[in-house]
Parts: sequence; C-alpha cells; structure tokens
Amino acid sequence: MRSLAYDLEFREQSTRIRDWGAGLLLLAALLWGWCGFLLLTDYSAETSGGRTVACSSRLFTEGSTANEGRARGDYCAAERDWPEVLAVLWLSVPVSIVGTALFTTGLVSKRMSAHAQAVRELDRLAERPARGPDPS
Repeated sequence: MRSLAYDLEFREQSTRIRDWGAGLLLLAALLWGWCGFLLLTDYSAETSGGRTVACSSRLFTEGSTANEGRARGDYCAAERDWPEVLAVLWLSVPVSIVGTALFTTGLVSKRMSAHAQAVRELDRLAERPARGPDPS
C-alpha cells in the first residue's frame, strides 16, 4: 500500500504547513498587540536635564504634546515616534498574509486528502458484489 504511506505523509506535511501558518498568524497578532500598546498606553520621557516627564498616549493626547516635537521643548514626541509604530504595523502585514496563505493551504490540503480517502472507500464499497440470500 504505497498510496497509503504517501497519503499519510501528505497529511503530515499539510499539518506542518497549517501549524506554520498558525504560528505566523500568532506572530502577526502579537505585532498588532505591540502596536496597540505603543499607541494606547501612557509613557514617560527623560529630558536633557535628567528629569522625567509624564506623557499621554499617542492616540488620546490632548493638544500638541505628542506631535510637535523638541522644537517647543517637548520630549514626549521623540520618545515614541510614529515611524516606530508604523514599522511594527507594516511588519505585521506580510507576516499575516503569509500566515493566512500557509494556514489555508495546509487546512485545505488536509481536508482534500480526507475527502479523496472517503471517495476511495465509497468506490471500494460500491465495487463489492451485492450479497444475496445463500442458496444452500
């Protein structure tokens, strides 16, 4: 039964591909969580004088504290820069696309293999001669 061994190996490979996809989707979710953390939490910044200034979150700031920069003597803008948040967000996009493709490929391959096995079983049952009553 070489086809059975091939089918089992195919299903194992499909499971590995699906698991890689799930891992990449988990990584993308962690990157989204990190992006949300950077945007939604309060933070502190250290001034050139060595004191610490409390800064409000990037999304919920009132006024220009997070957006004006050091030109006005504000150190909050330089501590959590928008490019860092956007870099995390952009990094999550290809990770989630590849993860979705791998997860879907692995899942569909495994399901198709199970379907093909079920069809083979049905064909094998249909080819059996029908047993009638025993003439003896």
